[in-house]
Amino acid sequence: MSKFIHAHAGGADWRAALASCREQIENRLKGAPAPNLGWCYLTDYHTQAAASILSALRQLLPGVHWAGAVGVGIGAGAVEYFDEPGMALMLADLPPGSFELFSAPEHLPAGGKGFAPYTALVHASGGTPDLQAKLESLSAGIATGYLFGGLSSARNQPLCFADEVLPGGLSGVAFGADAPIVSRVTQGCQPIGPQRAITRAQANYLVTLDEKRALDCVVEDLGLTLDVGDAELRAELAQTLAGLVAAGEDASARPGQFGTNTEVRHIIGVGRKGGLLMIAEQIKDGMRLAFCKRNAEAAKHDLLRIVAEVRTQAEAAGGIRGALYISCSGRGGPHFGEPHAEFRMVHEALGEAPLVGFFAGGEIARHHLYGYTGVLTVFAGA
Repeated sequence: MSKFIHAHAGGADWRAALASCREQIENRLKGAPAPNLGWCYLTDYHTQAAASILSALRQLLPGVHWAGAVGVGIGAGAVEYFDEPGMALMLADLPPGSFELFSAPEHLPAGGKGFAPYTALVHASGGTPDLQAKLESLSAGIATGYLFGGLSSARNQPLCFADEVLPGGLSGVAFGADAPIVSRVTQGCQPIGPQRAITRAQANYLVTLDEKRALDCVVEDLGLTLDVGDAELRAELAQTLAGLVAAGEDASARPGQFGTNTEVRHIIGVGRKGGLLMIAEQIKDGMRLAFCKRNAEAAKHDLLRIVAEVRTQAEAAGGIRGALYISCSGRGGPHFGEPHAEFRMVHEALGEAPLVGFFAGGEIARHHLYGYTGVLTVFAGA
């Protein structure tokens, strides 16, 4: 079994944090094969030092390829560094030829040189033009179509790493079939009404649902009446989101829950006279929509469910070697009621396997770009 190890440290002095991580790494590498792949996640307090940190890591471990991103928060094991300086590293010795880094989608290996991309870890900037189309194209270029990852959520400058510091675009690591993974998405929102068909839409304007005015539908689901005042309506809609499923995609889910194909988007405006809603997404006729709200208790139960599923499947495949957990920047300990709560739940339910990740500005699984979700991915095998 390939050995995975992780290290993490806080503190405003990145050199001191890296020295602490180095000590942890050296202690855990004793007697282990030399690693060849590393993950580096930094909170945005270290944005200015990102290039120096990556350079120092290359000097420390010259045979390692590095991937990662900067976020408002990161996690390692049962610890979260949220809105504070933090550094999380994970190292692995994967089979030679089982992975390749790419710094742009067009650099993704095409499978013609003895390496066939099977899955891919993707880090990206939310400001990337045509981001959704690029995710779909990237997904189509690998054997399983399965992407996993997230968007850099740095408040100062979004950054990603793929053997260099990248200020934008899509980058990551493509894995072959001999680096098997098990992955699941956990939803953080709960529907408050039925799923409806979008019967008229244009760009991000939602006009009718099931041939009824969109505004009338959301008012009904919120338990309000059409004579609700503007201030109260704005306050209610600010806490309400739209769960969208593309035409032709499976919408099956447990009662009262969203399926994994549901993408949650904000309601960004309302036109009372025409009964319109404006959604932070390009929407089309034939899509399906259910209005929803965030629910910490439901999110906790769904998170524990998917961790149990992942653990069971991975153990049947030989065991868990290491894990990545990418959650929404709107989740984490603050959402679940106490510091470190989310990573602690994952760590305790998953077991002692090394675990790192970050809090993203959008989460990626398959070709979907999610919000308010978590994406757990483990490397499995004997």
